[in-house]
Amino acid sequence: QVQLVASGGGLVQPGGSLRLSCAASGHTLGTYGIGWFRQAPGQGHKFVAAIMQSGGSTSYADSVKGRFTISRDNAENTVYLHMNSLKTEDTAVYYCAAGPSYYSGSTAAGYEYWGQGTQVTVSS
Repeated sequence: QVQLVASGGGLVQPGGSLRLSCAASGHTLGTYGIGWFRQAPGQGHKFVAAIMQSGGSTSYADSVKGRFTISRDNAENTVYLHMNSLKTEDTAVYYCAAGPSYYSGSTAAGYEYWGQGTQVTVSS
């Protein structure tokens, strides 16, 4: 199985930017489609963005379209989430998850493997 490690979270002011990374070990990340989800305190996992194995197809939640960009570097075995124009509503623990190579859906149950998550706090 693949192991995922999410990193890059931190404290940022509204309007700022962060880049999250999802690094894989065990299997090559190029085998999988990758999704990003986030969880605020007391809430369930919400879809953020996803990218298929090829990198040619991406999807985003309406709340982050135009602000977040998902990309992958299969040679580095890493998927990135570039977050711009951050809002306080973006505060959450962010998780990356791996699913079938063809998958880039918004349903958490479609992803088999999950990383530990990284905290993003947007506050002034």
